Parts: sequence; C-alpha cells; structure tokens
Amino acid sequence: MPICKLNHIKDVISDGQRLMGLDIGKKTIGLALSDKSLAIASPVKILWRSKFTPDVNSIFEFAGTEEVGAMVLGWPTNLDGSAGPRCDSVRDFAHAMMRIRDIPVVFQDERLSTKAVESAMVEADMTRAKRAQRRDALAAVWILQSALDRLHDDRITPASPSP
Repeated sequence: MPICKLNHIKDVISDGQRLMGLDIGKKTIGLALSDKSLAIASPVKILWRSKFTPDVNSIFEFAGTEEVGAMVLGWPTNLDGSAGPRCDSVRDFAHAMMRIRDIPVVFQDERLSTKAVESAMVEADMTRAKRAQRRDALAAVWILQSALDRLHDDRITPASPSP
C-alpha cells in the first residue's frame, strides 16, 4: 500500500475501520485512535521506544484489536511549510513500517502540535510530571484530529504533505 493523500483515505479503508494517529519522537511514540465514524480522536497511550521491530509490532498488535484501517503520522514540517529535519526519519519509519505490514499511511502536518498541547496542559494547571506523561499521546490526538477535521471539511481539500 502506498502512502496516501488524506482525501483518498476513505477509498482504502473499510466501513467501520478506525484511523490511528502517531506522534513519532526520538524516545516515544504517542498513539491516538479515532472513533469508527472518523470524527473524534482520543488519546491511547505513549509507547516508549526500544527497537524498531518490537515497537512496530506493538503498534500493529494494538491496531489489530481496534480495527485500525490506516495510520496518520505526524509530519514535522518547519513553520514555513518546508520539510523539517525530522521528516526524513518519519518517512523512513513509515516505509519500514509498511514493509512489515501493508497498511495505508497518511502524513499530517504537525506544526506546533506539541506547543499547542503543552500550552493547553499549562492552562489546565497540570504539573510538569503529568504533562510529560501525556504530552506525546495528546500530540498524537492533535495530529489525528487535524486530519479528521480536514477529512470532513467538504469546502477544503488541501493536499497532504508530499514526502
């Protein structure tokens, strides 16, 4: 399965399947899950990275139990929209993941996702420890919810980032 454009995702997943959002970091991977109507994203967990294959197998095991039809990966662009320095590692992660399991992948611009999530947690008066525990899963929610909102916005059909 190739990397898809967001506006084609409904053509490659079955009815009732969910989308999983991933915020891929150096130390952790934040996971989020959509509902079956592809309208609302919810945080799932943070996966502490060890080695690629066990990490991806853990993601796929969870995806199998939750009827996930495609993955939405955060695309770490620069503020001007150009490919950020971590885009290569996210692209490599996606290609390696698809070699293990044939699953549709979509990239979603994640500019300022962590900053937005961090600001919201500070406003909610969360302690640093609680923010650290939840930051990446909530960033994955932000990424996935952004994609879901774009998917349901009939007026706007911007192209997904092209890696």
